[in-house]
Amino acid sequence: MGRGVGIALGGALAAGFAFAMWQAIQQETTVRCEVCVQFEGRTECRTGSGSDREAAQYGARMAACAVLAQGVTRGMQCDKAPPRSVQCEGGDDAGY
Repeated sequence: MGRGVGIALGGALAAGFAFAMWQAIQQETTVRCEVCVQFEGRTECRTGSGSDREAAQYGARMAACAVLAQGVTRGMQCDKAPPRSVQCEGGDDAGY
């Protein structure tokens, strides 16, 4: 094995280790929420993730309303509907 191959292999291992550490940190600080929304007689549940509970809920709600509501006006109405259920995990505010 040549010197260049050894350096490339070492660099690849270091990059892999750094990526694994970054992933572990991200998983600990990320909140995931499942939000179920009822709109016009239909219910849809979607999962969202974010840096905090509010961001995760927002993403999940938007995804559910995208399935339930057609058009901008209905989408806005759906977004204002209270969620049927919310379950979050991860981050500092887990267990809500």
